[in-house]
Amino acid sequence: MSTPSTSSAPSTPADDDPLARERSHLSASRTALRAMREDAESLDIRDVTANWVNAQILERQIGERIKALADLSDTPLFFGRLDYLHAPGADRAEGAEGERFYIGRRHVHDADGDPMVIDWRAPVSQPFYRASKKDPMDVGLRRRFGYTRGDITAYEDEHLSDPGDPSVAAATSKLLQQEIERPRVGPMRDIVATIQPEQDEIVRSGLGGTVCVQGGPGTGKTAVGLHRVAYLLYAHRERLARTGTLVIGPNKSFLQYIEQVLPALGELTVRQGTVDDLVAHVEVRGADDAAAAVVKGDARMAQVLRRALYAHVGTPDEPVVVVRGSRRWRVPAYELQEMVGELLDRDIRYGAARDALPQRIAHAVLVQMERSGEAPDDRVQDAVARNSAVKAVVKQVWPAVDPAKLVLRLLTDADFLAAHAQGVLSEEEQKTILWAKPVRSVKSARWSAADAVLIDEATDLVERTHSLGHVVLDEAQDLSPMQYRAVGRRCTTGSATVLGDLAQGTTPWATRSWEEALAHLGKADAVIEELTAGFRVPTDVIAYASRLLPHIAPGLAPVASVRENPGFFELRPVSGVDEVVAACVESLRHEGSTGLIAADARIPALAEALTAAGVAHLSPGEETTAQNRLTLVPASLAKGLEYDYVVLDEPRAVVDGEPDERTGLRRLYVALTRAVSGLIVTHTGPLPAELG
Repeated sequence: MSTPSTSSAPSTPADDDPLARERSHLSASRTALRAMREDAESLDIRDVTANWVNAQILERQIGERIKALADLSDTPLFFGRLDYLHAPGADRAEGAEGERFYIGRRHVHDADGDPMVIDWRAPVSQPFYRASKKDPMDVGLRRRFGYTRGDITAYEDEHLSDPGDPSVAAATSKLLQQEIERPRVGPMRDIVATIQPEQDEIVRSGLGGTVCVQGGPGTGKTAVGLHRVAYLLYAHRERLARTGTLVIGPNKSFLQYIEQVLPALGELTVRQGTVDDLVAHVEVRGADDAAAAVVKGDARMAQVLRRALYAHVGTPDEPVVVVRGSRRWRVPAYELQEMVGELLDRDIRYGAARDALPQRIAHAVLVQMERSGEAPDDRVQDAVARNSAVKAVVKQVWPAVDPAKLVLRLLTDADFLAAHAQGVLSEEEQKTILWAKPVRSVKSARWSAADAVLIDEATDLVERTHSLGHVVLDEAQDLSPMQYRAVGRRCTTGSATVLGDLAQGTTPWATRSWEEALAHLGKADAVIEELTAGFRVPTDVIAYASRLLPHIAPGLAPVASVRENPGFFELRPVSGVDEVVAACVESLRHEGSTGLIAADARIPALAEALTAAGVAHLSPGEETTAQNRLTLVPASLAKGLEYDYVVLDEPRAVVDGEPDERTGLRRLYVALTRAVSGLIVTHTGPLPAELG
């Protein structure tokens, strides 16, 4: 509910306690939200649906609406307030003169339809994130609220239009800092209360353009990407409801970590998955060595696949004769050749061209029929297209091709590969990707993840991949060019948000530049934004980790932590795993979550030591609870995850666990930057020299 904005509210008994007034508004807003949910639950659709299908669709939509109106008791219903001044001019559509708005995660209105809480994505909410003393955006007062388990416990005011007011809040908001640094247990939370101006600019960028966000550890790039999806669904809900949205993460553990962010914002329809999920045409049971994976992931493989596919198209050397009743209609070979040539020149999908060829032949027959005085219609053309003679010539000239069988032949038939990779792949590269043993069938093949991407490419050459309205691609720096192409096919007519950090690329084919990656994605005109302000990683931790940057990403700007609390950081020599366990127990004395990150090869020994010491622990992806707050994390799965406290075991082992030194140092950079409040680095041997 909006009320007039004045320097002092009307005289009432509650005026002496502003906190009580805000708590009263929170209570009234929760009551209103409950009423909105009850209204949705009481809807009777029996008399408004024409059939069973409509009833099912409407019932599902109402169910989603009810879920979106859930009141999470531990989550603040609103986190801020804006008191607008009188707005000069008639061109201001939002923020009517002198109104007060409470900014929250979703819209709440009272029984009369008047707003009690404004959705953070609404235009009128934008000044909460962007208004400043320099540009107050017609806001007189911005108020932030502090919460404890869903209840208002504090507030903080900024008088943006009165620079001389002694009550103006300090340059750095204490409540903002507390919210950023608040210990966490469980999955990732939304950041609607703490979005910064540079983040908000990316979040609210339009649906039509693709945005690439380069951001170091703790800059909030993942949160920005998820909140951009939420904003786009708010601003373009009808369009995206038709076309769909998708969030792509690096692995299942990461997706489980972020899966509650969008539902907490009321968005329940966004699909989430990995690149492997997108290309799951075959069961992946094998693995490539690094050399083979690099070649298979190279964009040149797309050209090899195209050559191999279209090599199946033949040249007609005999006429086709169609018999209908007592008449015979002959289409000469040269006409067939022209049809095939025209279809090839049009560069349409292989399958679409194959479907078009019989219709082209049938049309040629119909032209002859009309010249002879007949009057055939479309039904006759369709019948001719299905004629056995036409089918036979199509099968011979433009045969059906199974994408998986095509890829299998390329990987097992050296002559076939050589014929279509000539001038594209070197002989050594061809040998690298050829399978050593023959395979009997597609089902018996031990496909790798890179093979599945090749099959997806071939499938798209045969039949166009469905395009979504918007795709978010997180941890993108680890994708191969062919994986970028696979993602790009899912948003050819839509847009994308690409998130990543070049310094955290830990695959042999890691992205070298965003310009190159975006070209493979099919979004070369994307805008590249860089986030350099670190909100999550403490100053001492990010400063230590940044010593690696000259060795892993020369020229990349280090993250500058804006945290006032430097955090806890210690390098601790130890004599064995028992002391590593002791460091974990020490970290668990603090509030919040703890992650023990180690080289993959050391995980079994550490798990055994934790169990022997009676210290319960989880695996990545399992949700932490108040009783179980320690997660044992292989370094290969640490990317994108955050913990309040981290114990990093044996940095040298993390580096040595990778195929080359640079990839190992990048893996170490990732592991060093997972802590939000404190980091203990334990080591029995010397630290990598690159850490100084």
